[in-house]
Amino acid sequence: MEISIRKWQLTDVDNLIANANNENIARFMTDQFPHPFTIEKGKSFIEKVTTSTPTNIYAIDYNGIAVGGIGIHLQQDISKNNAELGYWLGEKYWNKGLITKAIKLITEQAFKDFEINRIFARPFGSNIASQRVLEKSGFKLEARFSNTFIKNGVLEDELIYAIRKS
Repeated sequence: MEISIRKWQLTDVDNLIANANNENIARFMTDQFPHPFTIEKGKSFIEKVTTSTPTNIYAIDYNGIAVGGIGIHLQQDISKNNAELGYWLGEKYWNKGLITKAIKLITEQAFKDFEINRIFARPFGSNIASQRVLEKSGFKLEARFSNTFIKNGVLEDELIYAIRKS
């Protein structure tokens, strides 16, 4: 299994659309994640993330193919020692250990590249698979807030998982 994280490229747009345009992925993402994920939205996304400095949003590459996305979002002001982790993976690549490996890669890189001491993720309470992946990646559950997210008209619990720089 050859898994890496790398910068997005405009040539990834077809793989981006093929993997991201999926209701089973979109239902656990923020509303900023488009659904349907059109070619125009895909090109716009890649253009945006390839021009940001420093690079903080990457393609998850599996054997030379972009199969998902992962990013570290640095926080500001009094939270500047923290970064939020976000990720998604194409459904046909689920249950292969890819996202766990990608999370470990980006966590190591972020602690090395940025002046942060904590990375956190906020999965929905109903997203059991994401909770398990975070736990396998060394994240610990820090908090659970009832009915703080609303997605597609449904209230969801917000969980906060975090890992700290050792």
